[in-house]
Amino acid sequence: MKQSESTLHPRWLLAAPHRAMFFPGAVQLLLAMLPWAAEMVARLTGQSLPWAWPPAWWHALLALYGIFPFFIFGFLLTAMPRWQGYGDLPTGIFVRPWALLIAGWGGVYASLLLPALRLPGMVVVFAGWAWLLVMMAPIAFRAGNGRLHAVPAWLATLAGLMGWCAWMGFAATGDGAWGRAAVELGVWGFLLPVFFTVSHRMIPFFSSAVLSDYVAFRPPWALFMMLGAALGHGLLVLLGESQLTWLVDLPAAGLAVFLTVRWGLVRSFEVHLLAMLHLGFMWLGLALALFGVQSLAAWQGNALLGLAPLHALVIGMFTVTALGMVSRVTLGHSGQALTADPMTWRLCWAVQAVAVLRIVGELWLAAQSALLVLAVLGWLVVFGFWAKRYMPVYLRPRADGRPG
Repeated sequence: MKQSESTLHPRWLLAAPHRAMFFPGAVQLLLAMLPWAAEMVARLTGQSLPWAWPPAWWHALLALYGIFPFFIFGFLLTAMPRWQGYGDLPTGIFVRPWALLIAGWGGVYASLLLPALRLPGMVVVFAGWAWLLVMMAPIAFRAGNGRLHAVPAWLATLAGLMGWCAWMGFAATGDGAWGRAAVELGVWGFLLPVFFTVSHRMIPFFSSAVLSDYVAFRPPWALFMMLGAALGHGLLVLLGESQLTWLVDLPAAGLAVFLTVRWGLVRSFEVHLLAMLHLGFMWLGLALALFGVQSLAAWQGNALLGLAPLHALVIGMFTVTALGMVSRVTLGHSGQALTADPMTWRLCWAVQAVAVLRIVGELWLAAQSALLVLAVLGWLVVFGFWAKRYMPVYLRPRADGRPG
């Protein structure tokens, strides 16, 4: 039964951890890209903005650490206890660390105008993130079959906190080495391990639930191989050996393509909400192949592809997968049918079009400025529509009357 608009109320945000985390995550999808959109438009028109930090650093900070952690925490606080046989977390246990994350990010954004707030805001975010890690640790490490995925997800989130510490080092010293370490830890130590771990567990599970004669396939060796490749890539880059990452990128790309086929990308189109997850995972093989080609070229003394591989990974895999997973959790935990409506399905394809625009912008240098503007404006349009569709759900009671 459709809920009336009059039932919208902020109190429902704290009824479940996914509500509390997904709502600011949806805000971040838009807020994190607004400064970059302003920078891209300024460049296109030949103007400059008064950044206290170089704008590329701000973009990396907001894109990698602003958007995804809220969605990751919302998902893990909902799913990890179930993986480990705990059931749902007690109501309200997450509220204080959540409030710290909100307050800290408020300080980070305010520091765009008042730079003195940057480091204090980061410290508050650190406190909220660390609190959540401490809260999840006994769940993640509890003995049981769920630990196969819970422990890597928890460790990756710890690596994300280490990356956040690197950002704090950059804020305190201005040394770009800290910023570079933060980016590598964020991509290869945090986001890729989390997204692959969740995909390894959930894509076969969801597929087996809705596709007939589907046999779930999630061998532990595939999980460990991809986690090793991610950490190996990040370590090689941090050691200044990025021209050798093809040694891990190309085998990992082969594994990703194998799993894309084995998990049934083509069959997944029978159920659009499921296909969104498969499409997000499909981008992993492409991104890793691009990283491998780029590294091989560097090994031969050539520079190719620019930031195309990174954006294939971040916009293609991370963002499309997050769109599918967050939409699914939102629908399922609000008592609605697990069905992607036509708009959600179109937005899934639109995000991939944004990824293509951003990748082409690295390859077609003559049109780069215009393509980057189109990509960031496309992002804002896509997630503006997505937020309009899904954010009100977090402010309403469940459609089926159940708690949560």
